[in-house]
Amino acid sequence: MLAKDIMGRLKAPKKTAKGRDVAMKLLSDDYSSLPVVDDDGGVVGIISEFDILKAIRAGKTLDEVTAGDMMSSDPVCVEHDMPVDNIIDLMTEKHLLRVPVVKDGRLVGAISRRNILDSLTYHEYKESFWVLRD
Repeated sequence: MLAKDIMGRLKAPKKTAKGRDVAMKLLSDDYSSLPVVDDDGGVVGIISEFDILKAIRAGKTLDEVTAGDMMSSDPVCVEHDMPVDNIIDLMTEKHLLRVPVVKDGRLVGAISRRNILDSLTYHEYKESFWVLRD
């Protein structure tokens, strides 16, 4: 199984996206972090809830900062054709919750630990789950 087989699709903010818009996206879609992209769709950073909290704590307002101001640079990304076993090793080693997936240097999706667990356990869950009835 490869990254492209289990990755989720997402909309990533550009570096120029306002902090408030990024915070709303994180909250509305229940993400803890998002990749940040340049105008060509290349991943240039990651912005997390923690990054936003740090900006607020530093006295910034969400209307005056951008994703580029708050993001962590040099994100860890995986290629769309990377085997899932290698992704598990990488995420475990680096304690990552989610990794951007790229193809030809451009963002095509993301993989979370939940995506991986879902892909590995769905059939067992579906067949072994049972409901107690009154």
